[in-house]
Amino acid sequence: MADEQDDDQIYRVVVNDEEQYSIWWADRELPAGWRAEGTEGKRPECLARIGEVWTDMRPLSLRRRMEEQAAH
Repeated sequence: MADEQDDDQIYRVVVNDEEQYSIWWADRELPAGWRAEGTEGKRPECLARIGEVWTDMRPLSLRRRMEEQAAH
């Protein structure tokens, strides 16, 4: 098995409708329900980007529900 540091694969950062992030192989079709975020590169670069932008791990639907409950 290849070490992650030796991984020459190019990945892209993907996000779903719940604003959850992941990485996906750049040379493969995106899975249903996911869209490209715009970042592509080596695995560590993509994971660093996710660390920057995915600051709230709660799904979007849960965040909205909690905001509605707090407003009442």
